[in-house]
Amino acid sequence: MDMDYIGDVCRLEPELLQLNEVSSLAIKSNSYVAEKLFEQWLSLPDSIALVNSLLYKAKTGVSLNVSGATSSPKSACNNVPPLSPRSSSGSPRITKQRVGPSVLGSPLKVLSEPIKELIPQFYFQNGRPPPNELKESCLFRSNQFFYGHADGLSLDEFKPVTKEICMLPSFFSGILFRRIDVGNTGFVTRDAFVDFWVNGNMLTKDIATQIFTLLKQPDLKYLTQEDFKPILRELLTTHPGLEFLQSTPEFQERYAETVVYRIFYYVNRTGNGRLTLKELKRGNLIVAMLHADEEEDINKVLRFFSYEHFYVIYCKFWELDTDHDFLIDKENLIRYGNHALTYRIVDRIFSQVPRKFTSEVEGKMGYEDFVYFILSEEDKSSEPSLEYWFKCIDLDGNGALTRNELQFFYEEQLHRMECMGQEPVLFEDILCQIVDMIKPQDEEYFTLYDLKGSKLSGSCFNILFNLNNFDDDEDADDVLMVVQMYGMSLLRPHFDCNMENF
Repeated sequence: MDMDYIGDVCRLEPELLQLNEVSSLAIKSNSYVAEKLFEQWLSLPDSIALVNSLLYKAKTGVSLNVSGATSSPKSACNNVPPLSPRSSSGSPRITKQRVGPSVLGSPLKVLSEPIKELIPQFYFQNGRPPPNELKESCLFRSNQFFYGHADGLSLDEFKPVTKEICMLPSFFSGILFRRIDVGNTGFVTRDAFVDFWVNGNMLTKDIATQIFTLLKQPDLKYLTQEDFKPILRELLTTHPGLEFLQSTPEFQERYAETVVYRIFYYVNRTGNGRLTLKELKRGNLIVAMLHADEEEDINKVLRFFSYEHFYVIYCKFWELDTDHDFLIDKENLIRYGNHALTYRIVDRIFSQVPRKFTSEVEGKMGYEDFVYFILSEEDKSSEPSLEYWFKCIDLDGNGALTRNELQFFYEEQLHRMECMGQEPVLFEDILCQIVDMIKPQDEEYFTLYDLKGSKLSGSCFNILFNLNNFDDDEDADDVLMVVQMYGMSLLRPHFDCNMENF
């Protein structure tokens, strides 16, 4: 009976299911067509007999066994591969059993496990560890310097470690020593140094980051003026070019203050008193520090550390500060450079538009304020100077210097020329010459970008408010000659003082 039934199934399937008059696309896109076809199939006599036979076998518990997968002649009608078993969630389970070739002629591909790619570590909490060669070299040199000092090195003995292993200026020895000697024992052992410099990944940092890390306070992300004072005290104590100041502590303090003010003037470009690592890297302070450490004549280190520069700055301030209260007012500043500046520009300086005074006394500037002023006045080619004087001339603060603003400041210059017995140069002629010098993008006004793009911007400022080098005997009829004379003004550095006059 079973074999006859199976034979019936094999015979009915190709006859009943292959309906050539209905396309497969119609069946897939319209479930109604499929339902009608199924109803038509069920209405056939052979289909009814087949269903009844299956129901009988199901009720009596007889195995149906209509989907045999053997290749024997008895099951030759089973010409399609069986469906894979379903999981409880309804999705097919992938088995790893070997699958034979399909009846369609294309072998089934066996799925393989995904290959796990090993990704190397790319984040390190304290920075990337040093390469083995660099680490071994540092450890070898450390063993040499600490050999025979089981108890550690004192501060004086530690200085070669700072310079030759850490490659830092020697006047950083004190601050590095104190960073390692957290217990204030007065000694730094080899293990403590290795733990801080090597294991702490200071070894792999660039020199700017190393200096920034050593100087800044642990809870801050920037440097303040106070952070530089420890290394400047050590510089004053150890540098041969500054030994003569050891008998005058008050001038040591003034020298250190001046160096710090100069550092922040040039390096802290935001002007907020918070020197960031980015600013430190962009400036030339590190180069100047290394130069100061190698150069015995401190006056040859023109950036920041020159004692002669400090001497001129301080003496000019002291000369203007007639009552020696360490403050100067407008009338004091008018006398600067033998009355080189106009009243109008001095008024703008004391309006604190270019820079807010650190002095807390109304109407007076302190020494730090004067340092910023004189650095801007003596070198008008620097970016800090151009920004300083641009703010002074920009009366309405709109970021553009117009004809009216330039004329406002030049009017006083014109009056001073007349008082000096010189033939005045009309503003229209001066304005045309300034346009030719600066070559602004728009000739109706000048921007800070225009001024920074010209090497003659400092001369333009001198034309507007400074007559320091104007010669009474020069012929002012030729505008170009006048401009050339102004070009020779305070662009020349005046730091030619005699050290013996101190």
